[in-house]
Amino acid sequence: MQSVSKKQALHHAVLLKEKLKQAGLEEELRTRLHRAISWLQCAELQSEEADIQFLSLWISFNACYAMELTEAESKPEREKFKLFISTLVKHDETGKIFSLLWNKFGGPVRLLIENHFIFKPFWDFQRGEIPEWEAAFERYNTEARNCLSANKVDGLLHIILDRLYVLRNQIFHGGATFRSQVNRQQVKDGNAILAMLMPILISIIMEHPEEDWGRLMYPVVRDN
Repeated sequence: MQSVSKKQALHHAVLLKEKLKQAGLEEELRTRLHRAISWLQCAELQSEEADIQFLSLWISFNACYAMELTEAESKPEREKFKLFISTLVKHDETGKIFSLLWNKFGGPVRLLIENHFIFKPFWDFQRGEIPEWEAAFERYNTEARNCLSANKVDGLLHIILDRLYVLRNQIFHGGATFRSQVNRQQVKDGNAILAMLMPILISIIMEHPEEDWGRLMYPVVRDN
């Protein structure tokens, strides 16, 4: 699995930056997307360092969906995932997300779904927290295939991002060695998917400023 070339990647970032300049968005949404594009560009410059590239891509994704919530509104991270994904798919009028997942299902998407090392119950079992994990793994994999055949884009995308979230936790929380050989395939597949997905997600958000994408967790505060 080849990484996105530096030339292709920078082309995406440049186009998105220019598109953002012309969009005339209000400050909070413009800031959100500016941050997401900046981390996408960072990821694209890290084509030789897969671990750093993956973390940068995830930060880009996180910049898109992270929002400030009051204590009463607070939801678990996975629930925020579901709401954000459903909103994105709703606004994907031309079906770019489905087209991406369909075209790549025989490659990095399928490999990612079938990789039990980024399936949370597998690790829960290793820690003795649950009695088994194989049945749940097969059930979720069957659900992913059914989502694809039934054009349930939000369901399939949620499963994919849920697996990538486990990978994110492994790397970010020190559960993997830098440049480790034992987790290369899932990192490569994760990079391949996110590198293609992030420009689509950023464009959808940019084209739908009327949607409530949430308040910034860390708005820009200027000293007087």
